[in-house]
Amino acid sequence: MTKTIRIVAALLLSLLALSACKKEDEAKPAAASAAPVTLPTDPNDTEGWRNYLVGVAKQNMEGIRQRPYMYYVPAGDTPEVIEQVDRQQSDITDVVGRGILPGNMIAFGSPNSARMADVIIEAFKVARPASLKDVRVLFIGAAADEQRVRDAVAPSAAEFVFVEAK
Repeated sequence: MTKTIRIVAALLLSLLALSACKKEDEAKPAAASAAPVTLPTDPNDTEGWRNYLVGVAKQNMEGIRQRPYMYYVPAGDTPEVIEQVDRQQSDITDVVGRGILPGNMIAFGSPNSARMADVIIEAFKVARPASLKDVRVLFIGAAADEQRVRDAVAPSAAEFVFVEAK
């Protein structure tokens, strides 16, 4: 009996110690410094572009509760690229049409900003009015494309965030 009490007491002390450590960790403020991201100079550097887009998306995650939906369209006009753009167009249109839960983010970027803008605009044609309230739409692209994407996203009531790719 004494042995059982000692084991239970040891387990309880361990649990208390663990819960105290967890509370201490929760009390520490989150690191606010985000690593700077660098725009790739080569539009065909797919890996570099994806890393850049992920880095920018991470910098815009405040208040987002889920892993973001990320969409990337590569540069180029080869049949493979065109096929990939068509697949992305279909995927994005399906997601926007179904809707996204509040507290989520959908992020878009490409070395070909105009093409990405066209894909977004086409996809948001299926969005119902106010269907994306409390969802963040992040567009990483050229300033020349910002307003037309903003206008396409507006009826959905999503929070639109633009980051100039530079």
